[in-house]
Amino acid sequence: MIDTSAFQGKTASYFTLGCKLNFSETSTFGRLLQDMGVRNAEKNEHADICIINTCSVTEVADHKCRQAIHRMVRENPGAFVVVTGCYAQLKPDTVSEIEGVDLVLGANEKADLIQFLSDAWSGNKSETSLHRHYTEKTKDIKTFAPSCSKGNRTRYFLKVQDGCNYFCTYCTIPFARGFSRNPTIESLVRQAEQAAEEGGKEIVLTGVNIGDFGETTGEKFIDLVKALDKVEGIKRYRISSLEPDLLDDELIEYCAGSRAFMPHFHIPLQSGSDEVLRLMHRRYDTKLFAHKINLIKKIMPDAFIGVDVMVGTRGEKPELFEETYKFLESLDVTQLHVFPYSERPGTMALKIPYVVSDKDKKLRSKRLLDLSDVKTMEFYKRYIGTEAEVLFEKASSGKAMHGFTKNYIRVELPPSADNDILDNRLIKVRLGDFNYNKTALKVSL
Repeated sequence: MIDTSAFQGKTASYFTLGCKLNFSETSTFGRLLQDMGVRNAEKNEHADICIINTCSVTEVADHKCRQAIHRMVRENPGAFVVVTGCYAQLKPDTVSEIEGVDLVLGANEKADLIQFLSDAWSGNKSETSLHRHYTEKTKDIKTFAPSCSKGNRTRYFLKVQDGCNYFCTYCTIPFARGFSRNPTIESLVRQAEQAAEEGGKEIVLTGVNIGDFGETTGEKFIDLVKALDKVEGIKRYRISSLEPDLLDDELIEYCAGSRAFMPHFHIPLQSGSDEVLRLMHRRYDTKLFAHKINLIKKIMPDAFIGVDVMVGTRGEKPELFEETYKFLESLDVTQLHVFPYSERPGTMALKIPYVVSDKDKKLRSKRLLDLSDVKTMEFYKRYIGTEAEVLFEKASSGKAMHGFTKNYIRVELPPSADNDILDNRLIKVRLGDFNYNKTALKVSL
């Protein structure tokens, strides 16, 4: 039984680390609490509730999580502090021992956040300050917490899948998120329709391994895409990330001719060396990856393609990194998201004997980031002087406004008192030159 009166008049503050899926889930927490009568704390106002949604993809992420928790506790004295997310699932004892943390919720339990808060507040503060944590073992993580929310953003993020069955040797995500699971296509279509009723125009499909959609329901990801494409009012969809072995040729061809799915793909490669891919236990090789890129560019020449790459993983000898560099150099991709390998306790990668030094990781990262800059600049230059439809997004007062074209070129408008009326509007503009730091193209006025 939920005591709704316990929530009335309270304020909440949120902090999210990690992926788009985490941001989507935090937005949903915010909406649930708002429905219970909780408002967002203003700047410099002490919150009654603090929720920290954590990441654990690297040791650096773990460190940032601990810093964020300490900061939220310090800045909100007396607040009821809840920590959830991947770090909370993997290290519940460590998190619950942090001074000021009241409740730690794992992957199964975060769906019942409101009930946990209600139960905790049924007693007094001294009884709820016992640093309690609730987490399940990986095999028992089976709940799916729905999420379709935008928080303080313009675009909606629709969670279509959670968990992963892949168990790559460097990764802890299956242990933190559990096995692959998903809701029905029908329920996701209803959420998209609700977003459209609220005025949403763009939805980003999020998940841990969304190409694995259907593990729970027996449905197919391509069928989800086709069903969402029919939702009236939603003008644009973007697919956040798809494993290359799950990116079907049929899906690529459908997106090329679809009403609302944008020419924008994000595909994790991790390594351009087949030997390293085998060490990682990835389920594809460079030949398959190159086929997917070439097919996309053949039928969608304007497509933006982002690629995840991990450098310095165990076993990546210098000559194998060179294979990665040359492979990526040869591909018609737009942007590289480069991550240095981080040792994660309990992963199979720790059994691989060859270790890359931190110095070499930094050097390799820089080389790939420089290559990424070249590719992104070349892609943007092709569109200077052309017309494009841009969905503009909210901007802070006095700040430049930004939006994205169909193929994910970032576009900038200078600060103006009239910018607010452009939020969530699709506007046709002429693209000008780069802005001052070359992160966007300016609108040609």
